Amino acid sequence: MHGVVVESDFRPAWWLPGAHAQTIGAQVRRAVPLPLEWEEFTLPDGDFLELGWTGPTEGPVVVLIHGLGGSYESVHIRGLARAMAGAGWRVCLFHFRGCARRPNRSLITYHNGMTSDLDVVFHELARRYPNRPRAAVGISLGGNALLKLLGERAEAVPLHGAAAISVALELRPCVDRLNSGFSRFYQGLLLRRLKRRLAQRRALISQHLDWDRIVAARRFPTFDDAFTAPVHGFADAEDYYARASSRPQLHRVRVPTLILVAADDPFLAPAALPRAEDLSPAIRAEVSTGGGHVGFVAGPPHKPVYWLEPRIVRWLEGLAPR
Repeated sequence: MHGVVVESDFRPAWWLPGAHAQTIGAQVRRAVPLPLEWEEFTLPDGDFLELGWTGPTEGPVVVLIHGLGGSYESVHIRGLARAMAGAGWRVCLFHFRGCARRPNRSLITYHNGMTSDLDVVFHELARRYPNRPRAAVGISLGGNALLKLLGERAEAVPLHGAAAISVALELRPCVDRLNSGFSRFYQGLLLRRLKRRLAQRRALISQHLDWDRIVAARRFPTFDDAFTAPVHGFADAEDYYARASSRPQLHRVRVPTLILVAADDPFLAPAALPRAEDLSPAIRAEVSTGGGHVGFVAGPPHKPVYWLEPRIVRWLEGLAPR
């Protein structure tokens, strides 16, 4: 038995045609207020990460996991948080290490295969809220890390439902995609964001690694060879891409999980799209022809519809009825 891969019912807005228009257009939306209560969560190794809380205090709990270079300021995270809170969920915004509002203590940050910190937080939330439905939604890198954990831990993941959006199931072909055509624009943008974050801890990093080599990197393989791999125990960038990809773990997923991805995603190569034979029966993948990377904008220009938000709400409400 396998999971299913079906055509999504998403239809792109006529005024945002094409992958890049969807990807970039989704970022240009009015900033909405998002009241957050911050928690500094101490990890077993003595470092910390941040959790931002919003929504009804008594509702079911959903953890939102950002992508590479993201944070609570990401427009799609804020949009999902408001939508989930509006549907009655207690929302937890998970900040990977290195993405907090102040620098972390250790050299470790985060990467596509960083599952241990998620696992710790999920188990803590199960301890705090044993009688509430609990779910998680990961975007891009956050989605890959979530899927990888769901496969690695299988029945031991204390969640009732999950979703992964615009996720690269195989990293190596996607790295090549980001180094081709207009997608190089996104590669440069992401690398600049990463370097700005690392600059907050330059003194610490320089004690262990070649700082000049890190800041000189213009492509992900160079950056990952200089920083990601040595810091997180990989032999090199190629070893990182192979071991951090979530596809090999998908057949072991037991938590009901939705994957949403666009075939024209400028971050993804065709080889990284979902295949039914790789999916466990717990996974449903919906693939749209258009939508870009975390785009999925529908509706008219005077009233755009950010389709991901109601789709995720419907999926999780179906898994965690109250």
